[in-house]
Amino acid sequence: MKSYGVRKKKATGKERGKKEAQTDTDDLIWGLNAVWEALETKSLGELSVQKGKGGPRIQEIVDRAREQGLRVRFVESARLGVPSGVRHQGVVGRRSAVVFLSLNRLLDRISSEPDEVSRLLILDCIQDPGNLGSILRSALAAGFRYVILPRERSAPISGTVARTSAGAVAHLQLCRVGNLVEVIKSLKEHSFWVYGAVLSSDAASIYETDFSGKVALVVGSEGKGIRPLVQHHCDHLITIPMQSDFDSLNVSVAAAIIMFEMVRDRRDG
Repeated sequence: MKSYGVRKKKATGKERGKKEAQTDTDDLIWGLNAVWEALETKSLGELSVQKGKGGPRIQEIVDRAREQGLRVRFVESARLGVPSGVRHQGVVGRRSAVVFLSLNRLLDRISSEPDEVSRLLILDCIQDPGNLGSILRSALAAGFRYVILPRERSAPISGTVARTSAGAVAHLQLCRVGNLVEVIKSLKEHSFWVYGAVLSSDAASIYETDFSGKVALVVGSEGKGIRPLVQHHCDHLITIPMQSDFDSLNVSVAAAIIMFEMVRDRRDG
């Protein structure tokens, strides 16, 4: 099934390009000592390592990052994202804007809340920082305080995401996991109904769906939507009915519409 898509605009003008490049490096730190210190304070959200680089110090950094559940990327030097000419020593870290909860801690917290406020958002591989920040901003506004993201193939919660979210990340309870399917199974064991947002005429309309009880909403990536195996484990697939043949809502807009409809449905009930 198709997902809610996103139309990307091309950058125009040298000034805009410079501004975006600066924003992309705001959250980066590089060098063996600086990255290690950031790991010691658990302030990193992601680690990039230059392909071909090795040695005990780098291996120690990689091992510590994996112990903390961080995403570790092995890339060519040109894809490290640092300004040209800097001495990065083969390791670059991206600061995290938040501290993540473990899945068990998140479930303990949300299980103690009444059903009418037990709302959870699952983001399956949202890779655009702007979309991620916008979705988190809408989630907080709609009353979704808990958000689960995959450790791989997802934009890190960086300063860019924090700015786009208008500070919402500071008020949300975020959890980063390795396997969304296992998470969905755990949520069902905790009496959650899991709804997957898709773009399909075969899915149920959000305006005709009962969202009572504990609910978890799964939103897929910008291009491919919810991955097939994750989609298979959802209890219900839901969609936004379109009034015309135009069916390319931005994923952040679609997520906001669905979240607010889920809240409205409960209030009316």
